[in-house]
Amino acid sequence: MSRLFRTDPDPGATPGHGPDQAVILQAAALLLAYPEQELLDRLDLIEAALAGTRAAALFAPVLDHLRRSPELEPAGTPHLQALQSFHVQEFDLSRRHALHLSYWTDGDTRRRGEVLAEIKGVYRDSGLVVALGRELPDHLPVMLEFAVADPDRGLPLLQRFRPSLELLRIGLAEDHLPHAGVLAAICDSLPGTSPKTRLEVQAMVDIVAPLELVGIGSPTLVELVETERR
Repeated sequence: MSRLFRTDPDPGATPGHGPDQAVILQAAALLLAYPEQELLDRLDLIEAALAGTRAAALFAPVLDHLRRSPELEPAGTPHLQALQSFHVQEFDLSRRHALHLSYWTDGDTRRRGEVLAEIKGVYRDSGLVVALGRELPDHLPVMLEFAVADPDRGLPLLQRFRPSLELLRIGLAEDHLPHAGVLAAICDSLPGTSPKTRLEVQAMVDIVAPLELVGIGSPTLVELVETERR
């Protein structure tokens, strides 16, 4: 299920930034991706890996959702099909839960294309081949797997998009989606304290992201989210 493999080992790379963090980020990458039967077959293995981490309780709702979710299944609808329909509705069609992190900072602007190219440049410089398939390079499961494979480059990349992660976390929690705990676990694994409100997230932008990331004249993070709520 991994999208990554290394073609040119980096002798200067340091070991991972803690076993718990790697397990949490890898589990999050798998559980936030479009669900396939292979994922359902590995839920027990994922749960066992998380059992010894500080984030195990945060993942419990999404594991339960993927195993059962009877409320999603009209009579006669196969379980996997119901999960896939739910994922498309909540993550692909709803901008409020967008898994593409540069959407939150740049929206549908020309600047976003430049940011996507910068992310691809980070992947290229790592010596890893990132098999994007039909996904954009800012897709959260891709970025999480990259952070596990190359923490020295991938963790700063996640931190750069910390405001996006926090807005996604807030939106999922407000809408009572089972994936909210996964985003909370991701944010908890990164440096700093999570903000409580969208206004606090906006205040993070100049701290954790380059000034040019938002761009002069583009909507603020809060404006982008509030537009989607109306």
